[in-house]
Amino acid sequence: MKDFEKVAGKKKNKEVVLYALSTCIWCRKTKKLLEELEVEYKYIDMDLVDDEEKYLDEIKKWNPDCSYPTLVIDKKRCIVGFQEEEIKKEFE
Repeated sequence: MKDFEKVAGKKKNKEVVLYALSTCIWCRKTKKLLEELEVEYKYIDMDLVDDEEKYLDEIKKWNPDCSYPTLVIDKKRCIVGFQEEEIKKEFE
């Protein structure tokens, strides 16, 4: 079973979780942007997990439509979709 992958980064002051799809261009752009901003984060590609149901309740708390990418920051804030300026503002 595929689980969360951790991506190292210099900015570790926030807990950042990305729910994504391996085939989604916007998800890839979000990952790339987080890496460019040197943000430490963990992600899961929902299309590669064996038990998607295990994670859907958590995603629905933040994004009832379950669209991707869903970026959860410190379990307090959520950015849905590739919102480049919003993401940059959050981590700069």
